[in-house]
Amino acid sequence: MSTFIAGGNVHANGIRQHYLRYGGATEARASRPTVILVPGITSPAITWGFVGEVFGEQFDTYVLDVRGRGLSSAEDGLDYSLDAQAADVLAFAQALKLDRWMIVGHSMGGRIAVRAGRTAPAGLERMVLIDPPVSGPGRRAYPAKLPWYIDSIRLAMQGTDAEGMLAFCPTWTEEQRALRAEWLHTCNESAILTSFEAFATDDIHADLPKLTVPVMLMVAGRGDVIRPEDIQEITSLHADTEVAHVPNAGHMIPWDDEAGFYAAFGSFLGAPLGKAGAANDDPAMGTPATP
Repeated sequence: MSTFIAGGNVHANGIRQHYLRYGGATEARASRPTVILVPGITSPAITWGFVGEVFGEQFDTYVLDVRGRGLSSAEDGLDYSLDAQAADVLAFAQALKLDRWMIVGHSMGGRIAVRAGRTAPAGLERMVLIDPPVSGPGRRAYPAKLPWYIDSIRLAMQGTDAEGMLAFCPTWTEEQRALRAEWLHTCNESAILTSFEAFATDDIHADLPKLTVPVMLMVAGRGDVIRPEDIQEITSLHADTEVAHVPNAGHMIPWDDEAGFYAAFGSFLGAPLGKAGAANDDPAMGTPATP
């Protein structure tokens, strides 16, 4: 049985923010902080639904459509800066009146988490940074190239399918590629361009010493996003950082090694994920859906 509860929208930080909710506030989950999952640069919330399903077994979980993606506000001319994205997360938590919450951010979502966390927002207890770009002024460039994003978005806007996504995501399953083909057109090109350019102009390292909560840095074994020297710098800037490695995965970790992804969290969030957490699942909940 699915842990999916419902999709919804809130007006927060001046925009419509769309989310998918998994798990709900059962007695067991109510004893744990709520999880806000923030996807990466071209990943609408629905593409992280399979992860939300698993998180929902242990946590009340909200997967966000970052502004400019999915069903959240995505107009041309909207502020797509990292500061605005971070303010969205804070406003989202406030709109839902969350007393205790954690951010799990992938790639750009990890950078959003760091920027949001630097203000020590009320209720924030932990954050997980999943292979976040460590680029910035005077730093090495993010290894992905802009045409990879823009070309695939334009193809999706014309109308494409799983076969059309094969050139961009050759290791993904047909089902995963079909879902990306279905939803990628919702990514506003201006939003993607602004976010990508911000990888080179925003330096999240300056925010790290301001974080007041425990952090997990999850590192993909392939993809060259996080190098050993990056780990050393991040842990020196925020001492309360736990490092987890998923050696058999590239940057899109749960797509490459889903079991390894869940195992990497260990006990950091307060409850195990995936099969490790099966003994603690609610009896009414079944196995998570595939992506």
